[in-house]
Amino acid sequence: MFEFAWPWVFALLPLPWLLRWLLPPADSGEPALKVAFLEDLEQLAGRRASVRLPSWRRQAPFLLLWLLLIGAAARPQWVGDPLPTPASGRDLLLAVDVSGSMAYADMRWQDRPVTRLALVQQLFGDFIEGRRGDRVGLILFGSQAYLQSPLTFDRRTVRIWLDEAMVGIAGKNTAIGDAIGLAVKRLRERPADSRVLVLITDGASNGGELEPLTAAQLAADEQVRIYTIGIGADPSQRGVRGILGLSPSLDLDEPGLTAIADATGGLYFRARDAAELIQIEQALDELEPVAQQSTISRQTRALYVWPLTGALLLSLLLAIGELWPGLFQRSYRWPGAGR
Repeated sequence: MFEFAWPWVFALLPLPWLLRWLLPPADSGEPALKVAFLEDLEQLAGRRASVRLPSWRRQAPFLLLWLLLIGAAARPQWVGDPLPTPASGRDLLLAVDVSGSMAYADMRWQDRPVTRLALVQQLFGDFIEGRRGDRVGLILFGSQAYLQSPLTFDRRTVRIWLDEAMVGIAGKNTAIGDAIGLAVKRLRERPADSRVLVLITDGASNGGELEPLTAAQLAADEQVRIYTIGIGADPSQRGVRGILGLSPSLDLDEPGLTAIADATGGLYFRARDAAELIQIEQALDELEPVAQQSTISRQTRALYVWPLTGALLLSLLLAIGELWPGLFQRSYRWPGAGR
């Protein structure tokens, strides 16, 4: 269906005529010479007068130009049929640790070693795209926390942002409290029974300005449920050692992550390998959705570019029409001139 988003703009149509009627005529301050037989002189010279057109035909191109500009300003658009958008009522933020320790390749995927972040990107990318009807957002945190994607139904874009995340992009430390605080800020405006935060980390909080338990209490006050996931191979697993010969998983603060989850009514999960991470995804998929009324959306396609393009082309033609006679006159030599 064709419609104008701002039809009230058409009230500006008589504006040029109102201005001409209200404003005084322009006065150059120089005396004007009026010649009554100008047309006869032009005919004798073999030239046609450039003012022979009636006034309404001379004004027609400018009238059309004004109509095109007003039409573009009114924002013409094509609106599709109303389509229901499913909504479960759940608003889920995924907070992913991108500190330096997430670069440890102590996980395996399809019989090859991968980093912790790469495994999260692979498995939770599918998890995000499977959340049909949920608004999903993404937070990346290291020394600081950043909102990489706000809550949106566009799950594909959120997955792309997750796939493009790099270790160290937010700093080398782990600011768990700041990540929770940022999530609470974004979720507090949503319905109370649908606020969910899934926090994935492989270490203890050693950065940021907000203590994790303090942030968890703020989340509990705002009815935000937090599900924490501690990722990293078992410290006793052979072949998993850091630079100093120690397992990087020793830094994981499981009691702290458990306390965060318990304070908000969530759960703590431990992911030592890909299989456990897949099980965690399945458990998160069983969260009880909060039923909300489906929203109605219409696909809208803007059409203002067409009248705007027409106005631009017409302006160019009018400008060429004004310039060409002048150029022609400067290059024209009267017969017998210069003798």
